[in-house]
Amino acid sequence: MTLALAELPMYTAPDVVREASDAWIARTLALLGVHREPWPGDDLHALFLNPQLLFTQTCGYPLMTALRGRVRLVGRPDFDLPHSAGGEHCSLLLVREDDPRDHLDALRGCRGAANNPDSNTGMNLLRHALAPWQRGSRYFGELHWSGSHRQSLAWLREGRVDLVAIDSVTFAYLALHSPGETSGVRLLQRSAPSPALPYITGAGEAQVREIREALNLALEQQPEVRAALRIRRVLPTAEADYEVLLDYEREAAERGLAALHPGQ
Repeated sequence: MTLALAELPMYTAPDVVREASDAWIARTLALLGVHREPWPGDDLHALFLNPQLLFTQTCGYPLMTALRGRVRLVGRPDFDLPHSAGGEHCSLLLVREDDPRDHLDALRGCRGAANNPDSNTGMNLLRHALAPWQRGSRYFGELHWSGSHRQSLAWLREGRVDLVAIDSVTFAYLALHSPGETSGVRLLQRSAPSPALPYITGAGEAQVREIREALNLALEQQPEVRAALRIRRVLPTAEADYEVLLDYEREAAERGLAALHPGQ
């Protein structure tokens, strides 16, 4: 049996989501007649570019920057979640429930957190939303990189920061399965819409449709997995669908916010 890499590292919390993703991978590989090769370590960039990669999921912003032209697109998920449907999702700009400020203009100079500098929902969509309110190429008084959306949320609840941008899928999963992690915060505004995080492969073009069909058939055969992940189906997609993320980057730069926070 052929060995191949298959990982879904973008949405791994809470445990019910991680377990459902693992079951989805297993059934998909069985349908394809492929055996899963364990992936050692946590270097996602190396995973994305590994020639043995059958499928994984990446963020849309690095797809259009570091990975552009180097991977093939399999599709993108059509979620059945608040703020995430039709093959799109967004970033939720959140503040603490007791923070009286109700507009981004009033929050200028506050303490912010974002998960990673190459994140679309944590950085790129946030930068686009903040750009109209920047002054002197700055919006935040302080910006801290948390390493994950989950940690950004924790920092917000603890009062360490005042404004965060959280992937709408991540937030919905936590709200459904770990509601304590989403309590005490409120939605200030949504970001501009974005294509949902794409599934990619290192396989040949001829295999792309086969992989997507196997992913969808596995969802149909495992209703409990489909219900846990709240994915209706995997839709076909193309690089052109993600060009809008670079448009957001350009629009932010034209408004004076080329970097989310200078010097970081």
